[in-house]
Parts: sequence; C-alpha cells; structure tokens
Amino acid sequence: MTQNKTSKPSFLENLTFQILIAMLFGATLGIVVHNNCDVAFAKEFSDTIKILATVFIRLVQMIISPLVFTTLVVGIAKLGDIKTVGRIGGKALAWFFSASFISLLIGMFWVNVLKPGVGLNLSNVDVASASEVTEKTQHFSAQNFIEHIIPKSIFEAMGNNEILQIVIFSVFFGLAAASIGSFAKPVISALDKTSHIILKMVNYVMKFAPLGVFGAIAGVFAIKDLNDLIITYVKYFSSFLVGIASLWTFLLLIGFIFLQKRMKILLRHIISPLIIAFGTTSSEAVFPKLTEELERFGVKDKIVSFMLPLGYSFNLDGSMMYMTFASLFIAQAYGIHLDLGTQMVMLLVLMLTSKGIAGVPRASLVIVAATCGMFDIPVEGIALILPIDHFCDMFRTATNVLGNALATSVVGKWEDVNED
Repeated sequence: MTQNKTSKPSFLENLTFQILIAMLFGATLGIVVHNNCDVAFAKEFSDTIKILATVFIRLVQMIISPLVFTTLVVGIAKLGDIKTVGRIGGKALAWFFSASFISLLIGMFWVNVLKPGVGLNLSNVDVASASEVTEKTQHFSAQNFIEHIIPKSIFEAMGNNEILQIVIFSVFFGLAAASIGSFAKPVISALDKTSHIILKMVNYVMKFAPLGVFGAIAGVFAIKDLNDLIITYVKYFSSFLVGIASLWTFLLLIGFIFLQKRMKILLRHIISPLIIAFGTTSSEAVFPKLTEELERFGVKDKIVSFMLPLGYSFNLDGSMMYMTFASLFIAQAYGIHLDLGTQMVMLLVLMLTSKGIAGVPRASLVIVAATCGMFDIPVEGIALILPIDHFCDMFRTATNVLGNALATSVVGKWEDVNED
C-alpha cells in the first residue's frame, strides 16, 4: 500500500508518547484509588474505568474480521498460484515452529535453573479463583481443538473473530479466485479497495488507543495490591522476566542477523503497537496498526496480509515461553519432580496443543491447565499464578507482537531475494 508523505507529527501529537503518558497517569490514578478508597469503591472504579479499554478493544475487534479476510484473499490472489502460496507458507510454518520450539525451551531452561516454585507456601492460595480456567479445560479435547480450527460458517467465524478459521476460509477463497484468473479480477479489486478503506479506519480507531490503555492500566492498579504481589511473587515474576528478556535477546539477535541495519528501522515502526499490546494485553488490539506499520516498513502488502494472520494463530512466542515456565512452576510448587524426558514430552504436547488457540480468552492459562492435567499436576495450581497473570500477560503479549513483526519482515525479505 503506497503511503503519502506527510509532515512529521510533533512530540505531543506522537501516538507512542500519548500512550506512554496514558500508562503513567493510569497507573498513578489506580494506585491513588487503591491506597485511599475502600475495597468496594476500588472494585466499582476498576469496573467503570475499564470500560475505556473495552471500548477501544471492541472498536479494533470490529475491523479485524473484514481486514483479515480482505487483505488475505487479495494477498493470495496477488501471489498467483498454489506453488507460490506453498513456498511462502512453508517458510512461514518453518519459522513459526522453530521460534515456538526455542521459546518453549527458554521457558523450560529458566524454570529449571531458577526454580521459582521450590519451597513455595501453598497455604494461602485461593483455589476458587482458578475455577473459571479449570472449567474450560474440561471441554479441551481433540474434537474441540479441530472444531476451533475448521469453520462451519464463515459468518460465525467472523462474528466470533476466530482468526484461524477466517484464515482457512480466506486461503481457499483466495486460491479459488487466483485459479480462475481475470474472471475474478473485479471481486479482487473490490476487496482490495475495501481493505484500503478498513486500513483508513485504523487511523481513526487508533485515536482512542491512549484512552484504552489509560483505562486498562488504571483498572488493574486500583484493585491489585502491589506490595503483596511483589512480596509473594517476586521470585516467580523476576524469574519470568529473566525468561522474557532472554527471549527478546534471542529475537532481536535473529532480527539483526537477517535484517541487519534495517532491524532498527523495524523497531521504530513497531514501538507504538508494542506499547499498545503491553498496556491492553491484547494482540488483537494492534493487528490493524501492525499491518499498516509493516507495510510502511517496506514489506509487500501481499506478504503482510498472508503472514500476519497466520502468525497470530501459530507464532505466539511470548505465550509459548510462558506455558512451559508456568506448567513446570506449578509442578515445582507441589513438589512434583519431572525428569528431562517427561519435560521434553510436555514441551512437544504444548507445541501442538497451543496452535490455533488465538482469540480464546486466557488461552495461555487454559493450555497450561490442560497440560497440567495430562501430566498429573494439580490443575488447581493455576490459582498460584492468577494474581500476577495480568502483569505477565503484558510482557508475553508484547513479545508475541515482536515475534510476528519479525517473522513477517524476514519472510518478506526472503521473498524479495527470491523474486530478484
């Protein structure tokens, strides 16, 4: 998509700056409310202020389905044939599974080295708080997994924002359109124009991003006692941050190897989506903006429209690292020893069961709970990590965005070389 050159926005008009200020004010307001108001008022305040975040996320969600469908169909039609789609898809899946495996390994490595769950006092754990997650694992089966991937109705998939289901329908639709050549050109042209209109809508929706981040941060800090969280979970959270930092180091290193000097340019383009993802803990909230920024970075629209929806389903690096870390942490907390072979089997199970769960609420926790059940680890151990999960989710969501931006950019570069 060709971008018109416009004057550079002033510092105060910069979206990234506005979001950072919103995060600061939101955290400050939330802490003030928590420290000076009773529990009932803080809870009511949190529920009310989070409406701002809900409004922003729903505004983004309303354009995700049509954006994924139009851009992916147009992208596949522009790719031309099944051979090209297969080539790019093969590269994408090779990258996704390699990145997922390494992310899982990093989580497994640090939880074994730092042992954050060893010696944990389980007497004050609120097991009832885990009921929402553990109930979902009762419905977690191979049949439901397949049903979540394969759409029975594209309209139902779009209504529920089931990205992977939309991707599968769009791939078939795009390939069918490409196979009948010029006859489908009017349809592809209409979808192309529609995608441009939706991307224009992105600019309007992003105006609400600072308010959304402000509401999300203020709502969380109003009801979370930071002192208790820090004292109780300092070892768990600090160990998790070591793992995330290691994963970021790996991803950035890979980025510099493949993109070289352009990696710095990519980071400048995605800083705003990263901060929005961090503040809202929603990858969906930045999907349209990330699409736009990657095209501005120079990745061809047909590559972005093909890679990004796939990445949102198959390439969740931060979540993958968290899954092995959290599963083994719970085992440590209950004094359950898992040898290296069993841990590797768990890693492979997570590798398969985690694919296609994008869009499932608290998907990482659901997968962790299901995995614990498979390996005879008490599923109610999820309650151990729930109090701090929101803060972990901020980091893993931002990591997911970085991983997908990097994968799309690198595959885009490979395709440029291939075409040359």
